Amino acid sequence: MEFRYLPMTDEDKQEMLQTIGVGSTEALFADVPEKVRFQGELNLKKPTNEQALLKELSELSRQNVNLKSHVSFLGAGVYDHSIPSIVDHVISRSEFYTAYTPYQPEISQGELQAIFEFQTMICELTGMDVANSSMYDGPTALAEAATLSASQTKRKKILVADTVHPESRQVIASYAKGPDLEVVEIGQKDGKVNLEALKAELDDQTAGVIVQYPNFFGQIEPLAELQQLLEEQKAMFIVSSNPLALGYLTPPAAFGADIVVGDTQVFGIPAQYGGPHCGYFATTRKLMRKVPGRLVGQTTDEDGRRGFVLTLQAREQHIRRDKATSNICSNQALNALASSVAMSALGKQGIRKMAWLNMQKARYLRQRLQEQGIEAVFAGPFFNELVIDVQKPVSEVNEQLLTKGFIGGYDLEQTYPDLANHMLVAATENRSKDEIDAFVKEMGDIHG
Repeated sequence: MEFRYLPMTDEDKQEMLQTIGVGSTEALFADVPEKVRFQGELNLKKPTNEQALLKELSELSRQNVNLKSHVSFLGAGVYDHSIPSIVDHVISRSEFYTAYTPYQPEISQGELQAIFEFQTMICELTGMDVANSSMYDGPTALAEAATLSASQTKRKKILVADTVHPESRQVIASYAKGPDLEVVEIGQKDGKVNLEALKAELDDQTAGVIVQYPNFFGQIEPLAELQQLLEEQKAMFIVSSNPLALGYLTPPAAFGADIVVGDTQVFGIPAQYGGPHCGYFATTRKLMRKVPGRLVGQTTDEDGRRGFVLTLQAREQHIRRDKATSNICSNQALNALASSVAMSALGKQGIRKMAWLNMQKARYLRQRLQEQGIEAVFAGPFFNELVIDVQKPVSEVNEQLLTKGFIGGYDLEQTYPDLANHMLVAATENRSKDEIDAFVKEMGDIHG
């Protein structure tokens, strides 16, 4: 065979064509009109052998900036966190190596138990009663929460703080088109949702109010005050939350949240070009039967032995589509397993310490930047991210930082035009004092 990575031989092709009774490959496309078929040769490089191809691809990959070649201060939803080495060992085992939740409990007890533990740990972090077996990512989970609030309250209006991740807001807007929901974005004041503007929009047609905790700017939203506002109109309280932050912060359930969602990328999932991730969805016992996706339940077999099964699967593949709680039919079993292993390896005290380190290192970063004349824009409590004014285009600053071995922060002008020249920077537990000091020195030199 000339190309091992293209295993189909001419003999294979002829055998298949003969089996199905077709004379040539072209005959398979006879129903496609000639005028819409591509004519000629594609403008592609000539194929090469496996060794030459591997060399070329390796050379291309080395041109990428990554977390091993550069020190990252970029967060904005995807973070450089420590991943216990045991995570890869477990998820690489053949009995776990699937991205899908298993249907056959008789041969999948290990996988189902791992997902059950994932659900349990999410409930412990959020303070909620029930969590599902995972979702595609945080934004998807948040959009599902919005539609659930509409179906539960029979209302059409969703209020979303614009301090919620911009990409999450885009997903919510996409989801809202189907059921014809009205999505109203509420502006920010001092880095948090504007409570006066929210109160003005809140009425008896509001199905749910969505905030992020910590929010996109890293600020801690006033959940207690929000809870008081929502109680008057009986709108559902939806909180998107970084689960690592919940290792230290008061859980949303303590503030009366109806639904808590988020992304577990912070536990055991690498940045890997922004995905795939693993969303979680947690809610109250009252809403248990309306949870999207899947739940793994604990039961006993006929001999009284502990076992695990999929349960409460009210999705469109089981019932009529218009009666389904959600059109989500899958989850992120492999990434949920990675997060389960990471959380188990860290333990309760480890997660709390990890969250504390994020908070302390972000505060050290803020202090050192201020010494260089680079001010943090918002003064409220924050987790591991802060907004700074770099007083020049962030894209230019980031280009200079790259030459010095640093991945800079997120350019807020991309999604918040009024925050031109403002950068969102993150400091996780992985950033050492020396790395922070070196980054601040470069920022100071660029700032002038």
